[in-house]
Amino acid sequence: MTARTASISRSTSESSVELELDLDGTGTSSISTSVPFFDHMLTAFSKHSLIDLRVRSTGDTDIDVHHTVEDTGIVLGQAIKQALGDRSGIGRYGDALVPLDEALAQAVVDVSGRPFLVHSGEPAGFEFHRIGGHFTGSMVRHVFEAITFNAGITVHVRVLEGRDPHHIAEAEFKAFARAMRTAVELDPRVDGIPSTKGAL
Repeated sequence: MTARTASISRSTSESSVELELDLDGTGTSSISTSVPFFDHMLTAFSKHSLIDLRVRSTGDTDIDVHHTVEDTGIVLGQAIKQALGDRSGIGRYGDALVPLDEALAQAVVDVSGRPFLVHSGEPAGFEFHRIGGHFTGSMVRHVFEAITFNAGITVHVRVLEGRDPHHIAEAEFKAFARAMRTAVELDPRVDGIPSTKGAL
């Protein structure tokens, strides 16, 4: 079996990102983005998707975490796309409901080749809350946008319940991870590319 791995570096005047992943891993990770809450979310993503992930990101976080977080999401999406190759043999679809105490989030993924994000349900004011004092709630959607459009996947994320911003964000990332785990897994019954068009 061909290794489904990727290693990508991206450097701009705003950030520097080095990222490696293995879609057929065990959920081991080594994450350092200089944004502690984002490290926590990427570690959770790796653990629950079973995608091995190594990330080293730095940037102008003295201004804002925005550039570093967004650029890391871009590179993660690019790496997922690269590791998937022609997407032959994958399950393609994934769906997960994940609770975290009072929070409940659903993620549905289609490794479709068509980038699209539908994101809803976060409570009013969530986007303005600074989780951990540094990670603005609005960045959750922004990360999903960056991953989705660079990986070429369709993603629906819904928050069904939730009060605590930390719990809401973490439930979203874990739901996305579990949906991705199912979508990118190789299915021995799938012959070739799982599409009637013959391409994804």
